[in-house]
Amino acid sequence: MFYVIGLGLGDAKDVTVKGLEIIKKCDRVYLEAYTSILTVGQESLEEFYGRPVIVADRELVESGAEEILYNTENENVAFLVVGDPFGATTHTDLVLRARERGVKVHVVHNASILNAIGCCGLQLYSYGEVVSIPYWTDSWKPDSFYEKIASNRRRGLHTLCLLDIKVKEPTLESILKKRKEYMPPRFMSVAEASEQLLQILEKMLESGAEELAFTAESLAVGLARVGSDNQRIVACSLKDMKETDLGAPLHCLIIPGESLHPLEIEYLLQYATDKEKFEEMTKRKESH
Repeated sequence: MFYVIGLGLGDAKDVTVKGLEIIKKCDRVYLEAYTSILTVGQESLEEFYGRPVIVADRELVESGAEEILYNTENENVAFLVVGDPFGATTHTDLVLRARERGVKVHVVHNASILNAIGCCGLQLYSYGEVVSIPYWTDSWKPDSFYEKIASNRRRGLHTLCLLDIKVKEPTLESILKKRKEYMPPRFMSVAEASEQLLQILEKMLESGAEELAFTAESLAVGLARVGSDNQRIVACSLKDMKETDLGAPLHCLIIPGESLHPLEIEYLLQYATDKEKFEEMTKRKESH
């Protein structure tokens, strides 16, 4: 049997009872370690599970799936995923490969950022398409996610922005020399994401855009370490979010719809950095 098990969002204890029972009986246990992270590392998981865990990086999961699925006809293998198993398309592909081999697959679900994001008070059924904000480079600055945010805003919907993670990324030099050297891990902060969004707005204004989906003064909600004991939530303008430090990863950013439900406003108010300014942002209809 091939088990795909969600670990939730916080620490080792967020795994379900069903998931933990399966992990303890499996012959091999892999931990997917590049689409997201817990607040604890491999050692803490091994201590809690009482067994060794094999860290599976992007290269192993995407190119070495045969190694993970090896002998699953005769062994029980667990593949652990932070959040919920189907939070990333890579895991869908792995399930399909297993089934193509005739291997039985069992999925154990858990909390993911897509439902836990309700902790900020914005109602889940009022979210539109989720977007990913990648790290820019000097020569690569994609901005297609802006239009997705704009489309959500036009429909009065909130946008959850998932922020880039760089784990075990090869250096340019190592790629050229064909040797394995990796850059230090990087996790995008709400401040960095806000800075990129502000640069897109500035560029659009310079190019003569008459209408913007949101402005530097629009409301933004920043979240860090959702599901953990030291979770943080902040509500402020996008411009102020650029100067906000929410500490350690993982972060995510929300661009709310233009009109909020009174209950959403009441709940978000407790996270406002400037309550007077927050009330102004949520009472007036923004003009662009």
